Amino acid sequence: MVPNKQPDSVLDQLKIPHHLAIIMDGNGRWAKARGLPRLAGHRAGTENLRRTLRHCGELGVKILTIYAFSTENWERPEPEVRGLMSILERVIDRELKEMTRNGVRICHVGRLEGVSERLQGKIKQALEVTAHNDRLILNVAFNYGGRAEIVDAVRQITAEGIPSEQIDEALLSSYLYTRGQPDPDLIVRTGGDLRVSNFLLWQGAYAEHYVTPTYWPDFDRQELIKAFQHYGQRERRYGGLVS
Repeated sequence: MVPNKQPDSVLDQLKIPHHLAIIMDGNGRWAKARGLPRLAGHRAGTENLRRTLRHCGELGVKILTIYAFSTENWERPEPEVRGLMSILERVIDRELKEMTRNGVRICHVGRLEGVSERLQGKIKQALEVTAHNDRLILNVAFNYGGRAEIVDAVRQITAEGIPSEQIDEALLSSYLYTRGQPDPDLIVRTGGDLRVSNFLLWQGAYAEHYVTPTYWPDFDRQELIKAFQHYGQRERRYGGLVS
């Protein structure tokens, strides 16, 4: 039997979110449980991202947003931060060609300030090389914070001199990092914690949430399908009532 193979009837009944967002939590705890250093957990997490990206493409997800590094993560020990930057560089170098072949468009969601010039160059290269791919959008929330995103949007609106009476939700949305994209339908958090951690505060206003105790490196295809099954049981009302 093929591991994690699902009957066609299960897959046929799945409700697939158009835009899936994931808070990839639990790498450090995964490593600790195995007596490994935290960076080993982060490396395992990047390997799982490759698999998850493939699963999302196979199942029909059109936009995947991942929480890779928050504005608060700079407060972690310097060796861990340095290791995370190094892991991201290696991922770009190793995965860019395959992502291009698979039609994945990479978008950066966050700030580049504070990031080394070398890593900035690699990020910009990834954006340029994949700009015309259209099978799946991968939003990488790197050096990202939901509050910072809203502040940046307001600053840009103010700098452009837009009158206050013209500012509404649609206008502000057009200045967010995810401008032009639909809001997430489902936000998944691995690792069991019940908080949003400053992630997609504006865009996630009416997203469905699914939390699993499974650590991110162990979040496999079967776990992804389980999340979609729970999502399919939800009744999305957007603050109203269903007649």
